[in-house]
Amino acid sequence: MTPHDFIGQLAAMIATACEGLFSSWGAPQLASRISIERPASREHGDLALNIAMVAAGTAGRPPRELAEEVIDAIRADAALPALLDSVEIAGPGFINITLAADALAAAAREALFLGPGFGRAAAHDGGRILLEFVSANPTGPLHAGHARYAAYGDSLRRILAFTGHDVTTEFYINDYGTQMDLFARSLASRYGRLTGVDIPMPEEGYAGAYTEHIAGMIHSRDLDVPPLSAELTPQALAFFRQQGRDLVLEEMRSILERFRVFFDNWYSETSLYENGMTEGAIKALLQAGEAVERDGALWLQTSAYGDDKDRVLIRGTGEPTYFASDIAYHRDKLERGFDQLVNIWGADHHGYVGRMKAAFDALSHDPGRLEIVIGQLVNVMEMGERKQMSKRAGTMVTLEELIDSIGVDAARFFLVDRSHDTTLDLDLEKAKLRSEENPVYYVQYAHARICSILARAREEGVAAGAGDSYGDVTDEERSLILKLLELPRVVENAAAYRAPNRITAYGRELAAAFHVFYHNCPVLKAPAASAAFRLDLCKLTRNVIATTLDLVGVSAPESM
Repeated sequence: MTPHDFIGQLAAMIATACEGLFSSWGAPQLASRISIERPASREHGDLALNIAMVAAGTAGRPPRELAEEVIDAIRADAALPALLDSVEIAGPGFINITLAADALAAAAREALFLGPGFGRAAAHDGGRILLEFVSANPTGPLHAGHARYAAYGDSLRRILAFTGHDVTTEFYINDYGTQMDLFARSLASRYGRLTGVDIPMPEEGYAGAYTEHIAGMIHSRDLDVPPLSAELTPQALAFFRQQGRDLVLEEMRSILERFRVFFDNWYSETSLYENGMTEGAIKALLQAGEAVERDGALWLQTSAYGDDKDRVLIRGTGEPTYFASDIAYHRDKLERGFDQLVNIWGADHHGYVGRMKAAFDALSHDPGRLEIVIGQLVNVMEMGERKQMSKRAGTMVTLEELIDSIGVDAARFFLVDRSHDTTLDLDLEKAKLRSEENPVYYVQYAHARICSILARAREEGVAAGAGDSYGDVTDEERSLILKLLELPRVVENAAAYRAPNRITAYGRELAAAFHVFYHNCPVLKAPAASAAFRLDLCKLTRNVIATTLDLVGVSAPESM
């Protein structure tokens, strides 16, 4: 449980109060299954328990009878009654709870005292996590699809760190193999046009305008370029491969940093071959009896670990496959001491998951240490039309263009505002709106409005803080406090389910709760005690909105 999780602590207290009762039902395990939720209607109280309905099958008794016994146990507890205003049975066996006003106010006061630390967890005992994401080929600019994985991966990194995990981020550079040779030949062709040398563009080459840009950058530098002709020498091919790779990576790093995404490590696939790590991984698998020679090739027996067939590690030509270097990379991750590996891959890698998990099992015999998250596609929409996405043809929406069009805040918020496993339509027109139709504007505006209220309070000498007892609370104040107190559980669940979209959804809900509070509960013109209490709520809401936005890499402006 996250520290200072009032709702979670209440659930734990109820579980303790009912521990003997659950044992008498023959279901002691229910103590760990207490779940408290917000009911759909305010008429049903602040919180609701469905434990009596969950237990009915095991206990063999009507849920309402069990609910009565739960309520009796709650009322008999030494501490719980002071926190509760009422506990009632509803419907087939729900238990509806209305919290005492003083208990709500005290929980809000504690959360305010914690400042930006509210909802943050202490060091997690889950070990070290290596979070790999984006990992694009260095053959051109990052596009909107990469932008989604960058926003998602970095938001997940922020959420995991906030909940106490030890996280390292890594960009795996796919800089080895056929696609790099194609890219090098494409650059050489573009460079040849600048220097009067006719070098043909390869079939399936990279024909986008960005290759002209990169060739121009190479041309503008005082470099020792190998002699060029229609037939590229190995030296010329190596030159353009290295120069192109380095320039693309330089631009990738720059635009990602502008997007507020910073990697701890940039890991080169080529280094796996240069350092003998691919060869070492293959030897280790051979010695372990996991790889066999068959039909002139070397195969990893992934079918023994749930894959639909065995996979080639070394072709009959003696060339290792991409799969071999991927295995070496994951072996190195393990040797670096990471306890959990989380890979965020694009939708085009869906068919690769089974073989990679099987290979990892063969390597480690601990398959639970590898988690692969598959992200879905993003469609960039403008004026109702979908923009095309092709890196080789150069007809793509780049991350840089996306930022220039709608800004970092809107891009990051929109890109994580839907679950990563669903296709996202990013509406550029909506992202530019300065109205409540634009969710990021709506949440940021709530933060800016609160900052304005607090500034006016200072100017007018209205003091916050209302002592130990706030007395009664209005429905709007109650709803706002309950929404604020959800933060620790929301963040914990976002981390557990790898779901930054839960953070953005919570941000929208909190902004809506604040706007209702603001329109119905005067702050500065209220009586002194109420004004002080409401200023405290404003401060806490400002803190929580700022935290929520920061968890997805979005700024919290003080004015708009």
